[in-house]
Amino acid sequence: MEEEREALLEFKQSLVDEYGILSSWGREDDKRDCCYWRGVRCSNTTGHVIVLDLQVLVHSEPLKGTISPSLLKLYHLRHLDLSENDFSGSRIPEFIGSLNKLRYLSLSSAEFEGPIPSQLGNLSRLKYLDLSYINLNKSRDWLRIIDKLPSLRTLNLEHCHLPPIIPSDLLHLNFSTSSLGALYLFENSLSSSIYPWLFNISSKLVVLDLDSNLLQGSLLEPFDRMVSLRTLYLGFNELEGGIPQFFGNMCSLNTLDLSSNKLSGQLWDFIQNLSGGCMNNSLEIFILKELFLGKNGLNGTINQWLSRMYKLDALSLSGNSLTGVVTESVFSELSNLKALHLDDNSFTLKFSHDWIPPFQLIIILLGSCQMGPHFPKWLQTQNQIEVLDISDAGISDTVPDWFWDLSHTIADFNLSNNHIKGKLPNLSLRFDPFSSSIDISSNYFEGLIPPLPSNASVLNLSRNKFSESISFLCSINGHKLEFLDLSNNILSGRLPDCWMQFDRLAVLSLANNFFSGKIPKSMGFLHSNQTLSLYNNSLIGELPSFFKSCSQLILMDLGKNGLSGEIPTWIGEGLPKLVVLSLKSNKFHGNIPFQVCQLSYIQILDLSLNNISGIIPKCLNNFTGMAQKSSSNLAITSNYTFERQGIEFLESYVDNVVLTWKGSQHEYRSTLGLVKILDFSMNKLSGTIPEEIMDLVGLVALNLSRNNLTGQITPKIDQLKSLDFLDLSQNQFVGGIPSSLCQLSRLSVMNLSYNNLSGKIPLGTQLQSFNASVYAGNPELCGLPLRNKCPDEDSAASPERDDANTPEGEDQLITFGFYVSVILGFFIGFWGVCGTLLVNTSWRHGYFKFLTSVKDWVYLITAVNIAKLQRTFRD
Repeated sequence: MEEEREALLEFKQSLVDEYGILSSWGREDDKRDCCYWRGVRCSNTTGHVIVLDLQVLVHSEPLKGTISPSLLKLYHLRHLDLSENDFSGSRIPEFIGSLNKLRYLSLSSAEFEGPIPSQLGNLSRLKYLDLSYINLNKSRDWLRIIDKLPSLRTLNLEHCHLPPIIPSDLLHLNFSTSSLGALYLFENSLSSSIYPWLFNISSKLVVLDLDSNLLQGSLLEPFDRMVSLRTLYLGFNELEGGIPQFFGNMCSLNTLDLSSNKLSGQLWDFIQNLSGGCMNNSLEIFILKELFLGKNGLNGTINQWLSRMYKLDALSLSGNSLTGVVTESVFSELSNLKALHLDDNSFTLKFSHDWIPPFQLIIILLGSCQMGPHFPKWLQTQNQIEVLDISDAGISDTVPDWFWDLSHTIADFNLSNNHIKGKLPNLSLRFDPFSSSIDISSNYFEGLIPPLPSNASVLNLSRNKFSESISFLCSINGHKLEFLDLSNNILSGRLPDCWMQFDRLAVLSLANNFFSGKIPKSMGFLHSNQTLSLYNNSLIGELPSFFKSCSQLILMDLGKNGLSGEIPTWIGEGLPKLVVLSLKSNKFHGNIPFQVCQLSYIQILDLSLNNISGIIPKCLNNFTGMAQKSSSNLAITSNYTFERQGIEFLESYVDNVVLTWKGSQHEYRSTLGLVKILDFSMNKLSGTIPEEIMDLVGLVALNLSRNNLTGQITPKIDQLKSLDFLDLSQNQFVGGIPSSLCQLSRLSVMNLSYNNLSGKIPLGTQLQSFNASVYAGNPELCGLPLRNKCPDEDSAASPERDDANTPEGEDQLITFGFYVSVILGFFIGFWGVCGTLLVNTSWRHGYFKFLTSVKDWVYLITAVNIAKLQRTFRD
């Protein structure tokens, strides 16, 4: 059809086709039949264009540009798919709503933004609509548009940032979309206000995905009407309570995902409620094929009910509070099982040594399940494993040879946190050909690190006993490697100079080894690097300037080496995202460059134990990361991706740093984001403390000790309300201790010793609670907790007399007559009472009866008050 061919060519002209995706489209003689163009399909009977499918294929490049209205000339178009292309944040074209014969429309992940055009409500024949991964946060009327599509069977609005539904918007709907069978609303901001709409369209729903929304409360309506459901995803919400009994009426349900909620109770109660209703009289519990209950608050154990779920192919109970011994008998009938997630519970797995499971597992997650001390032999029967986690399992064995023979199918395996010993074989020709993740950290592997898979994306060999060099790195295809942790081994030698091939490496830790020599130049090619830790090695030389091209760095820890030279100015200019910078325990000299003040996100700056001189820059108040009182994140993380069978998974690495805290070294990891430290101690800094530092109100620790700082301690120090640690010792500070220091209520460690401070220590619970040693070496200081009293304290103890007739120091009240009166009064009073009781029997009986009644009264009052306190604490 000439008109349709020209319409398509006009459509092509509006696009930017950098890679020749539409090269088959043209007016040349050999290209005239548009029905043979890429992505175009015509009707076999009429010859009209009925399909335009330009979805980006895997590993292909997207089309760009705009969508031409010439598509309106394709009057018979039924199927339009432009997904995965790049339309640069433009709006969904309104004219698409005039393609009235469309039955299938997919614009997913095509970089559109803005609201859904109301004209889409005109597509009365539309059966399939996919707008997933488009930012629709301004589409507050999306329900009204969807309500106008009476033929719609499948709606996909995943990851569209949809806002919560306003209840008043439901008043004008006629719920004509009752034919809707599959509804995908994963990862939006929908709340329980969507329930009334679901209640009215629920009768024919077969698939419902509400994962990763804002649903709260218990599992009530509208789910009790969804008797036709086969697949229900409600994970990653805030649902509470248990599974109601009406779930047992969902006779067709074969996939149920309730993971990552706040569900609680006994696991067995869940199973009983799921198996009620239409399944009550069946020999099998129910027909579920996939059950995901991970990351909730369930307790109890696994018992024989599991063996009756013989259709089950995926079971996830990860991250609960389940306990008990799990034996092989509970798996005896599960021949279809492909995925088993029992990790992060308190199970003990007891399988016989010669057990042969009835299943072939693809995914095995058994981390923290105790199954040692021997390596689990039943794994030898599993020849389809792609993911394996048996970390923290109490294994203290060597890895048998047969395990490495299984590895050709494994894409991801984790043996970390055991006591496994031995050497690694050559792994370069093993493992999944696409990508692999290897985590054998925190074990006792030893010897030289052998060649590893060239396709590896994650390598964690930390906390072992590997030795010698790491020359194996240069044989890895570094274009896939995103995570490399070789820390805490006994590796040595020079760092290899082949880092230019690791252009995707996000996390690199070589800390706590024995590497020597200079930092190789090729490390400047780590443009994606977010975490770089070379802490505690023997590296020498100046800090190389090529690091300024690593602009994505969040953490840079080069502490405890032999690095020298001046701190370069490019640190502030080239590393704008730094949150943690540690250069401690090196040989740096010279001044602190003022350019360091450009590190606005910095929260930990440690320059201690160097030879740095000069003054402290006044511009440190530009550290906005330290000027904020609180942090939104407990941890500091670096993100990387792991590719498994062509699918990328986003992972987060929790950074860690060794910090000197309160006199000793501690490794901070999960709470590192809360720590805000400025440590310039043990250098040769001079001058005064800039008052601008007092603007860093989020500081938790300030250590300026062992320098040559002078001047007075500023009264503005009370602005540092978050300060827990303050060390200004061994400097040359003069003057008095400001009374404002008493206002730092969180201060638990302080050291002002060995300065030239003078005067009285301000009175206040805070300063008097410290040991006298924190003020030592300041001979002109006085007052508590020191022994030397201030002059005003001596005069207050012995005030001058106004009476000229009274000798100085004589006390007129305490005289010899006073002592005689006291002794005589005691003698007369004692025998006046006791003598009378001894002589008069009736008085004696009455007195002791009175004492007994007082004792009983005190006991009763005490018992009553204790009971009240106990009830209060119980409530």
